[in-house]
Amino acid sequence: MKGFIETIKNIWNIKELRDKILLTLFFILIYRFGSHIPLPGIDLTNINADVLSARGSQEGNGFLSLLNAFTGGGFSRASILALGIMPYISASIVVQLMGLALPTLQKLQKEGESGRKKVTQITRWLTIIICLVQAPAYLTSVTQFFLPYSDPAINPAYLIDPSSFWFWFPATIILLTGTMFAMWLGEKITDKGIGNGISLLIMVGIMADLPKSFFAELTSQPAIFVLFEVVGLLICILLCVLLVMAVRKVPVQYVGRAQAGSSNYMKTFTNTVRQYIPLKVNAAGVMPIIFAQAIMFLPGVLANLIYDEGKVPGFFQSLSDPFSFWYCVVFAILIIVFTFFYTAVTIPVNQMAEDLRRNGGIIPRVKPGKETADFLDDILSKITLPGSIFLAILAILPAIVYNFGVGTGFSYFFGGTSLLILVGVTLDTMQQINTYLLNHHYDGMMKTDRVNKRMA
Repeated sequence: MKGFIETIKNIWNIKELRDKILLTLFFILIYRFGSHIPLPGIDLTNINADVLSARGSQEGNGFLSLLNAFTGGGFSRASILALGIMPYISASIVVQLMGLALPTLQKLQKEGESGRKKVTQITRWLTIIICLVQAPAYLTSVTQFFLPYSDPAINPAYLIDPSSFWFWFPATIILLTGTMFAMWLGEKITDKGIGNGISLLIMVGIMADLPKSFFAELTSQPAIFVLFEVVGLLICILLCVLLVMAVRKVPVQYVGRAQAGSSNYMKTFTNTVRQYIPLKVNAAGVMPIIFAQAIMFLPGVLANLIYDEGKVPGFFQSLSDPFSFWYCVVFAILIIVFTFFYTAVTIPVNQMAEDLRRNGGIIPRVKPGKETADFLDDILSKITLPGSIFLAILAILPAIVYNFGVGTGFSYFFGGTSLLILVGVTLDTMQQINTYLLNHHYDGMMKTDRVNKRMA
């Protein structure tokens, strides 16, 4: 505890770091304030906000509840920031995947700062296009699922007729503006604050529901059961940290200096004292879970379109329930498949092998060129298998603990996308703070940083 207090004092003593943290907290406060402002024409004071939020989670099941968590509840509150930064995330994923197929985009991604700015501009325009599609779809869900009885005379939550032009057009523009504003806040946090702004906004949105879910557990469960829940949550966090930080170090020997023009990935380890290639066990991050949840959302939608209400087969109903057995089985299989796919298309083993050859680096007992690429690909495949299985287990942990009696809201924090994002963003932000502390001759936040500094 004494060391923690000393670290806080050291952070406060560094003016630049202190200003960055305060500015980040200010932007986060603005984002959270905006997520509670309802769309014009909707009066949330005339309905029970808790019922609205619960209805949104039930109707959304897996994918829509994920959107609601990412927006800090703004999705179910019909907020001006209801879409949050999810359209920007979707656009970023699309641009990243398009970069694997379009040579022009690949060239832009390799042109350094100027190319990065052009790719960012493409992502922003694509975000606007996605918003123009998602905003009307969201307004439809609001009128049909969240706030039924659209007649203002029957439902006092509506101040005007939600089917009229004067509701849809302003609401669509406001949702688009809200997304662009959230994207601007994230970029400003990245440039002027501390940490990755987009990731921090997602993390804050997820954590917004944690206190409410925890106090709901305290009031509905015995104290000893809540204690076991907390211990179990801490164990899940520890396992998630191990998954995020686990790497396979491939030793490299260099016979010459790094050449100009090599890729940024290679410069990361050729210009430092580390003589190895770090291959992450979970190189795909949370993307396989997001892809799998998007796919799992489709069976329920298609079943509702094909079958009449009340006649949907039991198997399709189970695929719409994120806590059912068959949902977990199919979900886990999809995660494993998407992990291999995403890792294969995003980790350029051929480019890594070519950069090694250019920089005079060799892997012991492996010939440069194609054999090196095959060797790296073989290692990547071997570490991806246990990593994907571990990721799938973490993804279905909320369903497992739910069936053991944990509340619905609190169970989502035992694994899945929420926990992985919380752990990943926290570690990344702590690493940036560590860098500032060590550069100003203070001990870092982690024990290893303190040991390394004293050894130096």
